[in-house]
Amino acid sequence: MAGTVLPYLMVSLFGLAFGSFLNVCIWRLPRGESIISPRSRCPRCSKLIQWYDNIPVLSYLLLRARCRNCRERISPLYPSVELLTATVFVISYFQFDLSPEFVKHLVLGMLLIILMFTDLLVRRIPHPVTLLGMGLGVFLSVLIPVDPRPVEWLLTRYGVFLSPTLLSILGAVTGSLLGGGLLYGVAEAFYRLTGKEGLGFGDVMMMLMVGTFLGVPLTLMTILLGSLLGTVVAVPFELFSSRLRHHPWPFGSFLGIAGIFSSFWGPSLLALYLRWAGFTN
Repeated sequence: MAGTVLPYLMVSLFGLAFGSFLNVCIWRLPRGESIISPRSRCPRCSKLIQWYDNIPVLSYLLLRARCRNCRERISPLYPSVELLTATVFVISYFQFDLSPEFVKHLVLGMLLIILMFTDLLVRRIPHPVTLLGMGLGVFLSVLIPVDPRPVEWLLTRYGVFLSPTLLSILGAVTGSLLGGGLLYGVAEAFYRLTGKEGLGFGDVMMMLMVGTFLGVPLTLMTILLGSLLGTVVAVPFELFSSRLRHHPWPFGSFLGIAGIFSSFWGPSLLALYLRWAGFTN
């Protein structure tokens, strides 16, 4: 029993540590600040945070959610990010063990966590994150196969046969172009019809990044699930809350949640749908 639990405990501890770093990225990147230096400070009193007050989750609990120096409240988003990152680590380890797939899903999950919270907090999706993610997604597609459907089907239909590596790269690039292009097309159409911006370019960049990791089918699933989630959350407020009516909801946050879900459970959901639709046995 101990031998079974210990790896998950270790993975979760690493996840908490990485989550603490993601908090730094979430706070600093939208402000154009370095994520390397200076050391972490209280955002209110600017007092340096000592190492014993910077232990993920534990310090938050021991300090009772208040800064040791100025006693101002510490946002619950900090431990939330740390716990969410640890959860992504544990799920990835459960599904893929210590493998290249484990690393790939962690990289995508952490990038999406950063973007989810920057969009939620300041309505910004930092381009350095999405550009880095696009590069990593294409690079990882060389090592870890990306679902090449429907590109492979179209190529074989016309007698073109590529190696698995080239198909994976092509699946990543096509997923990126389709994901980003679809959102760009929707945003452009909405603007021409209403004269208002419905989607920011950050959302487009986010889906360009997601597409390189997931390929065409799961990228489309991410957009569909993110749109459904946003609708489920936003519509009740639009109908019943005068204060939050016409609130600028962070679509990137919904896409981030959908992207993490699609990354882990999308293939199973897609296989279930294809069986239900009669495309596979």
